[in-house]
Formats: sequence, C-alpha cells, structure tokens
Amino acid sequence: MLIIHALLKNSWESCTDYYGENYITSEGFIHCSDVHTFYKVAPNFADVQEDMLLLFIETDLVESPIKWEDLDGYGTEYPHIYGLLNVNAVVRIVPFLREEWGI
Repeated sequence: MLIIHALLKNSWESCTDYYGENYITSEGFIHCSDVHTFYKVAPNFADVQEDMLLLFIETDLVESPIKWEDLDGYGTEYPHIYGLLNVNAVVRIVPFLREEWGI
C-alpha cells in the first residue's frame, strides 16, 4: 500500500539513508496520509512558501512500525510511522504543486 508524506524539498535533499529525526523528536512519529485522504491534510500546507515534495512510500518496505490512528478524533485514521523512514521505502517523489491560493 502507498502512503504519502509532505515535506520541504530541502529537508529531503539533506537526508541520506533515513529520514524524519526531527519529526520523531518533536511529534514521536512521522505524519502521513493515504492517497484517498491527502486532500484533507493538504490545506495544512497552504501558508508554506518554500518548495515542497510528496513522498510516496510503500508500506511493505518501511522498517519502522506504522500505526493507523485518529489522534484528533475527526473520524479518519491516518498512518503514522513510529521511527525513522528508510529512504529505500520511498518509491516515488513528486513536487507538491499548489495553486496560487495555497492548495
């Protein structure tokens, strides 16, 4: 199954074998979504002015545990990676294209 993680382009360019240490330190996990729910989280990035990317991650290749959770109680579960993301689990990277109004 593919899941998506949105990130700043320069964050990805600076990683090597594993990604997400800053998320693990601050949040305890790496936020992701599936392809069917990304539209719900995309507006969270409307104010980001820097170039962003979308990582498409093959869950079967991720070394760390993935938990599907609804931590905010909105009725939708999102995948959270509880540990570093091994970069070889990323099967596609695309620019996060946004309209002039943010999403």
